[in-house]
Amino acid sequence: MSDIIITKEDGPKAGRYVARIEGIEGEGEITYTRPRDGVISANHTGVPESMAGRHVANALLDYMLEDARREGFKIKPVCPFIRKQYARHPEWADLFTVKPGSVD
Repeated sequence: MSDIIITKEDGPKAGRYVARIEGIEGEGEITYTRPRDGVISANHTGVPESMAGRHVANALLDYMLEDARREGFKIKPVCPFIRKQYARHPEWADLFTVKPGSVD
């Protein structure tokens, strides 16, 4: 299986984490906005059918979590996938703006 390559496309108000796999068409992504300094709102996770079963969404989330640790920002979990994963991993609480299982 090919390696997942993740990059970050960051702008002043919004951006996205992008996953690509060599030889496979399409790209997965987590899109985000910046509601305030020090916080990103993780709004949507999308993975095309061509990447199904390759754990691309989890790889994107892991990258975003590492980025939050490295850059020192908090994540507001708007995306249902991210909220669900966070509820399963309460040890990530220091990286999020809400408690695990919370939607606000």
